[in-house]
Amino acid sequence: MEVHKHLGNGFQEVIYQRALSIEMNMRDLPHVREKEMELHYKGYEIGTRRVDFFVDETIMVEIKALTALEDVHLAQAMNYLEAYNIEIGLLLNFGARSIEFKRVHNNKIKPS
Repeated sequence: MEVHKHLGNGFQEVIYQRALSIEMNMRDLPHVREKEMELHYKGYEIGTRRVDFFVDETIMVEIKALTALEDVHLAQAMNYLEAYNIEIGLLLNFGARSIEFKRVHNNKIKPS
């Protein structure tokens, strides 16, 4: 990915967020950075959480800056998809020597 190619690893997550937003703008990819989304439990709002990116009003992108992704990060991304009722997400890790990425799917939504 272009951002990792230029910055490498070792920066805080917010630096990669800013750079990725610039890259998406340069490619005319519609996105919202740090979109505040409501969380519900049995029909009741229980709080909000910011998604790192909401791309093209359909894809959630979560960014990490860790030495390695762990199962807990994948589980967290999958939980966010279910909580927000989003079908597809990406988990990107800029902290490793080579960029790591996982495509995440909400199994509660049938593919269209």
